[in-house]
Amino acid sequence: MLQTITAWGYFAAWRILRWLPEGFVYSVAYRISDLLTKRNGPNVVRFRSNLARTQPNITALDLDLLVYKAMRSMVRYWCDTFRFPDWSKARIASTVTTTHEHLLLDAIAAGNGAIVTLPHVGNYDHAAAYFCGKGAKIVTVAERLKPEALFKKFMAYRAAFGMEALPLDGRVIPTLALRLRAGCVVALAADRDLSRSGIDVNFFGAPARMPAGPAILAIKTGAPLIYVMVSYTEEGIHIDFEMVPLSTIEDESKRVAAIVQNSADLFAKGIAAHPEDWHMMQRIWIDGDFKERSKCSKKN
Repeated sequence: MLQTITAWGYFAAWRILRWLPEGFVYSVAYRISDLLTKRNGPNVVRFRSNLARTQPNITALDLDLLVYKAMRSMVRYWCDTFRFPDWSKARIASTVTTTHEHLLLDAIAAGNGAIVTLPHVGNYDHAAAYFCGKGAKIVTVAERLKPEALFKKFMAYRAAFGMEALPLDGRVIPTLALRLRAGCVVALAADRDLSRSGIDVNFFGAPARMPAGPAILAIKTGAPLIYVMVSYTEEGIHIDFEMVPLSTIEDESKRVAAIVQNSADLFAKGIAAHPEDWHMMQRIWIDGDFKERSKCSKKN
């Protein structure tokens, strides 16, 4: 019953927030964000803890301000998501700036596909729509949501601007490999995997786990692995690109671990520069009272 109510809340937001004036929507959303931050519920407490690890020398006052900014950034993501179906191609293109965009465009032009790995930052759907508008065929993976109607809604939302979203299951890696060989761009948010299959990494000086998928795909297909950082600007988003160093260690498991660590290092660099745009309210680090689990929740 609760899942159904939650789903209808999303469906209503997708409709109502598109009817209301844009300035009003964001203004009210930021007020609600500030109120939630002030209430300091369990999710905000976790968010504060995560952000604190990214800025080890931050003062208590500056951390408070960062949490307010980060909560507003997250709320902005959801407002963008609900209003995005009405954005024109011209608006999408005009609100994106990039650094080293050629790394991805060159890979696309070569026709051999590319793997994009990124943390949960900024509005990565905006980034995907921008490149779909340039003719890229982008594929991603989405954790299956309940109820099914909500999952299908997110799938349709992404399909509408040209991105294929595949359900996360045991067949997804072979399917992604086929898409890469067909010249597609596989984009994967890869900063959290608390399951047994997650790869242990050092992240901001403490142990964390991240998925092996991007590294495995790069090794098996030979497609370039490209790190992306998406951060908000006043008008839209900025996208930074950098190649992920691919280890040459012969032992495949050690090679995968080394590549995932290289990705984690790049994630840390981008997040440290734009901590307010890292939308991670779930547990990341596996020190302290961590208990291994089989599944983890993600922002879709």
